[in-house]
Amino acid sequence: MADVPDNASEHCPGTTSEQAGKSASCQGCPNQQLCESGATKAPDPAIAEIGQKLSIVKHKILVLSGKGGVGKSTFSAHLAHALASDSTKEVALLDTDICGPSIPRIMGLEGEQVHQSGSGWSPVYVDDNLAVMSIGFLLSSPDDAVIWRGPKKNGMIKQFLRDVDWGELDYLIVDTPPGTSDEHLSIVQYLSSSHVDGAVIITTPQEMSLQDVRKEIRFCQKVKLPIIGVVENMSSFVCPKCKNTSQIFPPTSGGAEQMCADFNLPLLGKVPLDPRIAQSCDEGKSFLDQVPDSPAAKVYQTIVQSIQEYCSNHVTEEQSTT
Repeated sequence: MADVPDNASEHCPGTTSEQAGKSASCQGCPNQQLCESGATKAPDPAIAEIGQKLSIVKHKILVLSGKGGVGKSTFSAHLAHALASDSTKEVALLDTDICGPSIPRIMGLEGEQVHQSGSGWSPVYVDDNLAVMSIGFLLSSPDDAVIWRGPKKNGMIKQFLRDVDWGELDYLIVDTPPGTSDEHLSIVQYLSSSHVDGAVIITTPQEMSLQDVRKEIRFCQKVKLPIIGVVENMSSFVCPKCKNTSQIFPPTSGGAEQMCADFNLPLLGKVPLDPRIAQSCDEGKSFLDQVPDSPAAKVYQTIVQSIQEYCSNHVTEEQSTT
């Protein structure tokens, strides 16, 4: 849980719970008196600070999936590249996968370091209008393991949102780890005082992935996080020679299309499986620049256009209600 101290007992009810400091599991905890006083239920002052810091960011987009290995970071990186292809737009990509930061490699930034300035941490730039922040920049080696409990990971996410000098942005894309736990709760909590456009949910066609992605959709519904739509990665494989299409991951339960129909969500697109996507990520290059006329790149372009239209309409709707 996001509100469980590092030194709390195994069955801690959480510092913001009504049972904080009162339940049997609180007996003997060094935080019991503080929790029982009610002081821990006060809002984290960082929430307001983050809201102020990000007030000059026009659009904030989370990339989520309950399942690991479905291509969240790959999609986040290519979404950032696509948005930044418009030189008039300022784009930033934040990697909140604390234990498995792959964004530095995908963006071609391995070995780069973060620098401190008077206004906070300076992100690392891919281009003049594309900034990146990841814990990967703080490690001495890409092979270093981050072995942290939840509270420390949450503290790092808070620091990324509050202390990075993003400047004025058109888009902030937040790449998240798989699941629906500490990091996700923290991100939603810390961004609660700032406008979040919504989440893009990533899945692959097979039921093994979909059953976890449905949990992510339920998570978004519970925390009132709007869902921009769903992207199905590795949807099919188009042979580069014979052009025949094969289903590598059969959609035995109807794939993302059926899931979107069940939840009344937009299906933004189905990205075909293309080995050149993985190759471009390993090389730290943009697949969209490398193979712009490929079927996968064309689907990406359609998806990005839908996200841009959603964000634009979202702003219009907000303005009309204020």
